[in-house]
Amino acid sequence: MLDRSGNLFALRGRLVAPACGAALALMIAAGAAWCQTAAPPTSPDVSQAAPDQPAAPPSEAAPPTNPPARENPGLINEIGKMFGKLPTFKSPGETIDDLNARAKDAAKDASDSLSRLTISSMVSGRVACPVSGNGAPDCKTASDKLCQTKSFKEGQSLTTDSAQTCSAKILIPGRTRKPDDCRTDTYVTRALCQ
Repeated sequence: MLDRSGNLFALRGRLVAPACGAALALMIAAGAAWCQTAAPPTSPDVSQAAPDQPAAPPSEAAPPTNPPARENPGLINEIGKMFGKLPTFKSPGETIDDLNARAKDAAKDASDSLSRLTISSMVSGRVACPVSGNGAPDCKTASDKLCQTKSFKEGQSLTTDSAQTCSAKILIPGRTRKPDDCRTDTYVTRALCQ
């Protein structure tokens, strides 16, 4: 017995959903035809008017029998208004075209920016930095000289090297070393040239 009632409930569950869907579709389709406001009162027919009332003269314009259609404030009309107010969206193709145009503009701007940059190159060599007035090495002058040997205008030092250079006097046996016998020389070994 339980088996049959289980089948009955399962059968009923399969039939209820399509029936509800069909009823809803019928209600929506018939909704436009349903009267959603009270009908205007009808005027009595002229032939049924009392005989003692005179008929309207033909020179006067007869009032229109159908008044202009009023807006129907029902549910279906309100839903239609709501759908009319929704924003329009771009199609996927239009969105992709818009993104492609933006990417082209960005690539063009980037290439314009790169073309305005001066061409730089890194060069290697060995140029001594001259000593400036305060005793420090002037490596800017040395990096410019290194870049000019490679046909560039100017440069900026990237790596430097230092070496101690001593006079031959320090090799004399028994001679005491003096502070001016050795000096430290600085060299530019790699520069970024423009």
